Amino acid sequence: MRRGNQRFVAGEPEHPRQDVERRHLLAGGQTPRAALFGCSDSRLAAEIIFDKGLGDLFVVRNAGQVISDSVIGSLEYAVAVLDVPLIIVLGHDECGAVKAAIDSTGIDAPALPAQIWRQIAPIVPAVRRVQRADGTQNSSIDAEHVGREHLRGTVADLLHASELISTAVAEGHLAVVGANYKLSEGTTVPEIIVGAATDAHA
Repeated sequence: MRRGNQRFVAGEPEHPRQDVERRHLLAGGQTPRAALFGCSDSRLAAEIIFDKGLGDLFVVRNAGQVISDSVIGSLEYAVAVLDVPLIIVLGHDECGAVKAAIDSTGIDAPALPAQIWRQIAPIVPAVRRVQRADGTQNSSIDAEHVGREHLRGTVADLLHASELISTAVAEGHLAVVGANYKLSEGTTVPEIIVGAATDAHA
């Protein structure tokens, strides 16, 4: 995946395994090399930024890469049924969900629609941690710092919420990597690695 991202950054993607033959080959089943849980931001298309093809990635996305029952169930399926050796949790800069979480902590913040609030509420603890650590308020808080803190929290929440995933990591069958994507550069930078290294992210 690192090599694929390097090709994307260099403007030299190979667009592998995207032909008719590959489509026919996969019709009977899938064996993805990794699962990716990321933000649903339209600029974060996993198969494009990692230059992968059909059947390569098992992708789960929602706004702000927030842990939920459906996310956990999907990732457990990838580990238990599809036998993926790697989960990548992918955050990014300029995240709208992170910005909304920061804005929501302001004294005069307007009320959000209920479902949007439920989606961003899990990011608010990261905002509070950064505010306490940096002694900042909303107007001066570093959104990228909040995003990195939320990424760490997301990886920790995933391991805490899923016994299946945490056991697979402890037994050496699975690695979980938290990474940040830079929108303008196209680069993906690993921030957190939990578990044994695998070929899937080399």
